Amino acid sequence: MDFVKITEKDSNYDALETMSIRALIAGIHQEDQNAVAAVGKVVPEIERLIQQVVAVMQQGGRLFYIGAGTSGRLGVLDASECPPTFGTDPGKVIGLIAGGDTALRTALENAEDNPEQAWKDLQEYNISTKDIVIGIAASGTTPYVVGGLNACQQQGITTGCICCNHNSPLAKNADFPIEVIVGPEFLTGSSRMKAGTAQKLILNMISTATMIQLGHVKGNKMVDMQLNNNKLHERACRMVVEATKTDLKTAASLLAQHGNVRAAIAAFKKG
Repeated sequence: MDFVKITEKDSNYDALETMSIRALIAGIHQEDQNAVAAVGKVVPEIERLIQQVVAVMQQGGRLFYIGAGTSGRLGVLDASECPPTFGTDPGKVIGLIAGGDTALRTALENAEDNPEQAWKDLQEYNISTKDIVIGIAASGTTPYVVGGLNACQQQGITTGCICCNHNSPLAKNADFPIEVIVGPEFLTGSSRMKAGTAQKLILNMISTATMIQLGHVKGNKMVDMQLNNNKLHERACRMVVEATKTDLKTAASLLAQHGNVRAAIAAFKKG
């Protein structure tokens, strides 16, 4: 199959500047639904990648995301939410973006053009064959990401990817590729839109399913979450009360002593 950049094709909508706000958001909403449907079509590929991530992390390895622009920001976001949500060490899931942290807030579009930089960035973390790297790029052609995965494969490091075009250079450098084909964007070429939405949905699946498999969830509760604000502390209290049938005051005292929900419940049950 020839490589075609579907993500760069003309929108199915035209004369956007003449459309009402209602018509604009109706079109965007329709395209968002198409993104959700596209994710549904690649569930088997997502499952295979997650199985590999779980296997790597069960053996003490780490998960790296590499990307540029919107894709890089989404990877950093997913990685940064693992410690507060699941109580993991910040070094277990790491998001790298072309251009470094500055690129999170400031567009550094040319930072993605160096095919050697991602490998340099990964080496700063002493990456090894124990780890897994997932490249994220809507187009599947971003040099920073393609070059990073290519270098990883040369070093025997397991790779996966999330892209939105068939038969892309990125997928060819991934052991576990996910090609989620969302079609042309509502605003031609603006892959921050439904391509980004599809990538975010898949990242949610990867991190959440992985952390559940690694034991960071009990029932449907985030028992290892960090208690770093009042809302989370109140939620934790309710979780302890539900699990132990004790009162809120006792639950709060247990959390103060033991630091998280899991430890508080275990301490109560020990008596």
